[in-house]
Amino acid sequence: MLDVLLETKLMHSLAVVVGFTFIYVTVNYITKRMFKIESKKLMPKKNKTVISLINNITKYFLIVLGIITILSINGFNTSSLIASLGVASAVVALAFQDTLKDLFAGIFIVVENQYNIGDTVKINNFKGEVISVGLRTTKLKAYTGEYCFISNRTIDSVVNYSMSKSLAIVNVDVAYEENLDKVNNVLEKLFARLEKEISDIKGPITIDGVDNLGDSGVTIRITALTHPLKNFEVERKLRKEIKCEFDKAGITIPYNQVVIHNGL
Repeated sequence: MLDVLLETKLMHSLAVVVGFTFIYVTVNYITKRMFKIESKKLMPKKNKTVISLINNITKYFLIVLGIITILSINGFNTSSLIASLGVASAVVALAFQDTLKDLFAGIFIVVENQYNIGDTVKINNFKGEVISVGLRTTKLKAYTGEYCFISNRTIDSVVNYSMSKSLAIVNVDVAYEENLDKVNNVLEKLFARLEKEISDIKGPITIDGVDNLGDSGVTIRITALTHPLKNFEVERKLRKEIKCEFDKAGITIPYNQVVIHNGL
């Protein structure tokens, strides 16, 4: 008889685990579907961040509720346990005050739209892509592969590189002997083509003018607005195209030279 009772309790406990797992999967599915429908109102990155936070809250809530249900099935007096939670809440709050701070900080990060999954940010002198935003921590991945887990409560300031367009800046040196009007004409024709070919450029490529008179040449500054964090890639493409175009036009890019005078 005892074996049958234990087996029944075990089966009921397993049924609770399976049931709450099914509820979690269902809530996860409904959340994703709901935000997919509302995707026109929220950015994709924002959707991922909110879904991640909702899934975290649901998971912890179901774990606590599942434990209480299993204890009840196995004969524990959960009524007194639940009633005692009111008394124990102060002790729990003191014991887990850092965790609670992380929880509220994580909620405010999402509500205030400080950053979303997929953004590139700098937090506590660590720069990387936001991989996940949890109830306790934010997970970043640097472009070199390192991961950093940061407690939400310790985040005082955030530098978000993904919220606005980036600026590509290219400085090009030409020899003093070159005609600057000719150089500008060559660059303007080149940029008119590149603005159509380089998809990451958002706006006209601008020749800002002479930026410096160096020891061996004249420095011309060129700028262009790009998609967030695409400025370095665009700069590399511009330098390559400018070098090729200067070679075709016979425009000299100066380099340091040493002139030796023979006094004999």
